[in-house]
Amino acid sequence: MLACMRIPDYALAVALGGRQMTGEVPLLLADRYDRGHVIALDERAREEGARIGQTVAQAVAAAPSARVVVYDRVRARNLWHEILDALDVVTPLIDDAREGVAFLDMQGIEGDLTRWSAQVRSVVERFALDVTCGAGSNKFCAYAATWIADSTTIEAGEEAYRVAPLPLVLLELDPSAAQRLHLLGVGTLGELARLPHGPFVRRFGREAARWHDWSRGIDRTPFLPRGHALAIEASMLGEGSAESEEAVFFALRVLLARICSDLERAGKRASALQLDVELENGESEHIPILLAGATAQERAMLDVMRAKLEGLTFAAPLVGLRLRALRLEPGGEAMPLVRGDDIDRQNVAVVLARLEAVLGEPVLRARTRVAHPLEERFTYEPWTMGNCDTAGSTTAAASRVVPQLRLLTVTEIDVKVAHGEPARVDSRAVLSCAGPWRIEEGWFTAPIARDEYDVELDDGSVCRIYRQGSRWYLRGSYD
Repeated sequence: MLACMRIPDYALAVALGGRQMTGEVPLLLADRYDRGHVIALDERAREEGARIGQTVAQAVAAAPSARVVVYDRVRARNLWHEILDALDVVTPLIDDAREGVAFLDMQGIEGDLTRWSAQVRSVVERFALDVTCGAGSNKFCAYAATWIADSTTIEAGEEAYRVAPLPLVLLELDPSAAQRLHLLGVGTLGELARLPHGPFVRRFGREAARWHDWSRGIDRTPFLPRGHALAIEASMLGEGSAESEEAVFFALRVLLARICSDLERAGKRASALQLDVELENGESEHIPILLAGATAQERAMLDVMRAKLEGLTFAAPLVGLRLRALRLEPGGEAMPLVRGDDIDRQNVAVVLARLEAVLGEPVLRARTRVAHPLEERFTYEPWTMGNCDTAGSTTAAASRVVPQLRLLTVTEIDVKVAHGEPARVDSRAVLSCAGPWRIEEGWFTAPIARDEYDVELDDGSVCRIYRQGSRWYLRGSYD
């Protein structure tokens, strides 16, 4: 059973500081004052004709008495993450769908939806926000339950008829699709579910397949628990000051060593750093440092940081440094199974044993073999230390240049035949030809037979062509 927590009109509620949206003055929420657009509005503004997506000027013209509020995205995002962190007392498994909507995996949590809703409500009320809760057999049904009534559960087997009366706004359609459905007389999920699936998807695109599933209470979206925030930082100085560049970079290397050690223990990588510098005159500097990619390597971080700081000057000696790792990603550093300087038979055997333990099946290796049909040019065999290439055989194999066939999009070509063999391919003369090789496919359905040839052309290229019936096709080119 999945539970859903929804804060109605989250953007508006945050903009109003958690106050109830009451009063006679319509409210418009814009992304900015100057040439801004409306991103949310209340029902009073909607009744007067304002719409989401309009410019502020257009919305104010439709609702002259409306109050315009600018949305503070950073504050709203930080507040939302604080709410999610606080919900850990309810369940540690939380799927952050978007700001204002989260799914909670309640498997193994004692109680029922009534108790869970009370716990969620007590958490969110600390932030002066209203919340509704619901539960269902999948994510969409749990979300839809919050629109029916607080603490509603949609049980398995009743999804379709419980969601049928709900409006299309639950699908969060783009305005053009919503307008087209309105013209078709579709206003509820039940009316959408009655449309034939195939024609509906062909008319509205691939996204419509998911809309149609949701309208019938079907949702195959997996539950993705959010990662927990992890603060990784280090600071130093505080006694004395650093006036020389060498002293500063020595301190930064010490901080980076601590940061990278913490990242390694946590199994994380960072794609950005934040350096806070405190000066002797009481001022401070905040320097963002973006890395080329997520890493936990001290050297890579130091090189980017040095390049970032080389052109900076400070008004006073440094008395404090604080370095933080930001944009953390799981996984640590990607490492090869075997280091390049440590490849020997024993290490390879250990790696193979570990792979087989993880996969639960033998590790296979591909072997090429001589065969004209492409489908028969390779085979798989168990990979054991007995059939590993030795250094001598590897050197011998490297000395042989084997052309590789690169498959191309099959296209029809013009081929002239002389003496039973291809003589010209389009406008190019055939210098040599090998084949034909008869390929038969589809014996279990309609059989297809073709004759394949390798031809060397006068422009230096070597191609694989084939004849099927009376037509010729290009299949690939040798590199």
